[in-house]
Amino acid sequence: MEINQNPIRILLFYKFVKLSENDVDWFIRTHKKFCEDIGIKGRILVACEGINGSVSGTATEMEKYKIALRNDERFSDIRFKEEMGIIHPFTKMKILKREEIVSIKFDVDMSKAGQFITAEELYDWYEKGLFEKGDAIIFDTRNDYEFKVGHFKNSIQVNTKTFREFPNALKNFEHLKGKKIVTFCTGGIRCEKASAVMREFGFENVFQLKDGIINFIQKFPNTYWEGKCFVFDKRMVSDVSPSSENKPITNCEVCGIVCDLYKNCRNPSCDRFVVECLECQEKLNGCCSEHCLEELNIHFKEKSLRNQGRKEKIVLEM
Repeated sequence: MEINQNPIRILLFYKFVKLSENDVDWFIRTHKKFCEDIGIKGRILVACEGINGSVSGTATEMEKYKIALRNDERFSDIRFKEEMGIIHPFTKMKILKREEIVSIKFDVDMSKAGQFITAEELYDWYEKGLFEKGDAIIFDTRNDYEFKVGHFKNSIQVNTKTFREFPNALKNFEHLKGKKIVTFCTGGIRCEKASAVMREFGFENVFQLKDGIINFIQKFPNTYWEGKCFVFDKRMVSDVSPSSENKPITNCEVCGIVCDLYKNCRNPSCDRFVVECLECQEKLNGCCSEHCLEELNIHFKEKSLRNQGRKEKIVLEM
């Protein structure tokens, strides 16, 4: 990661808007050049259903970026969520063409998306005890490993590994169809699409949290959010707000101490997300267990043999 002397701003944004194939290709080509010219980094997905991205840079660079994107009439009303950092969470600028800007592999009518509920309204519902009493349901549309490190108080976990599993997972929540349901996600894009899917599946009274978790924590830190927030960049876990005093709600999966350091197991045949303290990461060479460490060592030995032109296979002793 590159350390910058100036504080880094991190923007998260999306918008569902219909684009033609030519629009998508032109946007990728011209937008990538603009981003490189002003020196920012990030990852942006572009599809015929819209745009979804996160970029980082100095305050001046981010203002230039916001102005430029909003100068495009298709994105004139796009909303940005903003965080502070001391390092770039991205190593380069990537703008990628995709079939969907958030992949669910389900034909969704986005006009059916649920009604927005603001951070202020959600806070008010909590203050009135609606979720605690069961008068409303707070519904996490993110994946299980995101829920693990942080979630809203009283929230229900959908228990998915990827967003593509969401439509099928809804069969486990048929009993909630008559309830008032508030969906939420990190920045708003998944709960917007998820709310549309839920309404197509017969969940009629569905809301979506406007601008997601990030906006709520920044407006109401240390209230109804528990733990930290998982993010899809090199940070992996964020406090979101400088005034946040939230403590980790997770423990190192190896030694059990309180810890919120998320990483991928270094063993390529495992590669799972794991909460692991620095001491255990060092002890296990970035792996999540002794077994994975043994597999990693075999992987390195076999790679060394291949480089020597030898094809021996090493068997892991059980």
